[in-house]
Amino acid sequence: MRLNIPPIIPYAVGAMLVVFGLLRVKYLGAPRPPRITEDDAGSSIEAAPVRGKEQHRHLRMGVVWVLLGLFLLISTYVQLHRQ
Repeated sequence: MRLNIPPIIPYAVGAMLVVFGLLRVKYLGAPRPPRITEDDAGSSIEAAPVRGKEQHRHLRMGVVWVLLGLFLLISTYVQLHRQ
């Protein structure tokens, strides 16, 4: 069975996956600075940014989105130029 969809649709979906995957990695997967409590406010030691479980998950899923989008873009390009 062959389904004919206009090539703009897979290109648009692939581009959106790449863009939103990169945004997810950049903004949601970025390490967060630790919260400063009243006890820590007096100390002059700078705490390093911490990446928690949520940030790791966003980072991994953002990379998956980017890879899926690239696969969709490349496979659509190859399919169109094979004919």
